[in-house]
Amino acid sequence: MTIQEQIQGYINSQPELKRNDMQELHNIIVELIPECQLWFLDGKNSENKTVSNPNIGYGSYTMQYADGKTRDFYQIGMSANTTGISIYIMNIGDKAYLAKTYGDKIGKASVTGYCIKFKALKDINIEILKAAILNRLKE
Repeated sequence: MTIQEQIQGYINSQPELKRNDMQELHNIIVELIPECQLWFLDGKNSENKTVSNPNIGYGSYTMQYADGKTRDFYQIGMSANTTGISIYIMNIGDKAYLAKTYGDKIGKASVTGYCIKFKALKDINIEILKAAILNRLKE
């Protein structure tokens, strides 16, 4: 199965409202960064145990761990959660940056160090979300 097929299968497996919002977000992100590398992580570790929600990734950067080891990872991520959708914006040094820059403007969302979590797309300002995504890609 290709990454595109895995992504579509994951989106299609969601309840209708969440599925529609995730499909729209997927289309928006791919339109914003059309040449980006796509990722699909099923949320399972090497022992096939579930360690996270499955997630879709966009773009690429090299993560560096404290021990000096590196790993390629996505720059922008999207995942369904129990109450809605999470958008992950990785590679942010300042853990207060997202909340300070976009928290008051984005709408009904929880904004943490690298995650914007909301119940439905209608609850947030999509233009502010786009700005947050594009701003990270410029760095």
